[in-house]
Amino acid sequence: MAELELLEYLPGDLFDGTVVFITGGGSGINLGIAKAFASLGADLAICGRSADRLEGAAAELEELGARVVAVPADVRDYDAMVHAVEAARDELGPIGVLVCGAAGNFPCLAEDLSANGFKAVVDIDLLGSFNASRAAFDQLAETRGSIVFLSAGQAFVAYPAQAHVGAAKAGIDQLMRNLALEWGRYGIRCNSIAPGPIEGTEGMRRLGPDDPSYHDRLKKAIPLERYGTVAEIGAAAVFLASPMAAYITGTLLVVDGGQNLAGSCPFGELLDQAMKSRLE
Repeated sequence: MAELELLEYLPGDLFDGTVVFITGGGSGINLGIAKAFASLGADLAICGRSADRLEGAAAELEELGARVVAVPADVRDYDAMVHAVEAARDELGPIGVLVCGAAGNFPCLAEDLSANGFKAVVDIDLLGSFNASRAAFDQLAETRGSIVFLSAGQAFVAYPAQAHVGAAKAGIDQLMRNLALEWGRYGIRCNSIAPGPIEGTEGMRRLGPDDPSYHDRLKKAIPLERYGTVAEIGAAAVFLASPMAAYITGTLLVVDGGQNLAGSCPFGELLDQAMKSRLE
C-alpha cells in the first residue's frame, strides 16, 4: 500500500508481540496510525463510538495481518474505558502502546461558543486522554510500555475560533508531561504528536472551505508548501513508540511542515472564510 511506503525503512517485525490500543481508531489519522503499527507486526485494539466505523477499520487492519479487537466505547466514560482495555487484554494480551487519539473539533468564535460546546471538546480530548491512560496504567506498567497523545498546534499558538480546542490540547500536553514525570519509574514513556494540516482528513474537511484556492494559499504559507499525510503521522507515532525513542519521554513532536512557525494568521483566514461560506 502506497500509504505505508515510509515504513519500508523499518523491520517488518518491529512490533511483533506488541498490543497497541488506539482511541478513536475507527477513522482518519488514528486509523492511519493503526495501519502503521499493523504493518510492522503489532496487534491492534481500537475503540470509538461508532460500531460501524470500527467494523470497517478492523477489516482493513486484519488485511495487514494484525489480530484486531474492536470495542465500542466512549472515552468520556471511564468505566467504558476500563472495560475496553480489559477486553483488549483478554483477546490479545497486555497493552504495550496506548495512542490517545479520540478528539472533537469545530470552528466557533468564543463569543458564540456555548458552555456545552466547550465542555464537549475538553471532555473528549482531555478527559478522554486521562481516562484511557488511567484505565491502561496497570497493563502499561507490566509491559513498560508507552503512551502517544495526539495534540495540535492550537496547544501552543492562539488560533481564532479554536479556544475550546486550544484549551483541550494544551491540557493534553501538560497531562503528558506530568505522566512522563510520574510514570517514568514504571518504565512508561509519554509523548505527544502535534500534526499540522493533514490531507484528506475529516478535520480538514470540517475546518476548511471547499475551495481549492484557499487551500493553495494555505499551502504556500507552510514552509514545506504542502499538507502532511496520514502516513507521516503514523510514522511519527511508530518512532515514538519504538526502541529508537527509548530515552525520549515528556516530549512534544511537532509534525506540521513548519506551519506554526509563521503563527496562526494564514490558517485563521482559512477558518474565517470557511465560517462565512457556511452562513451564506
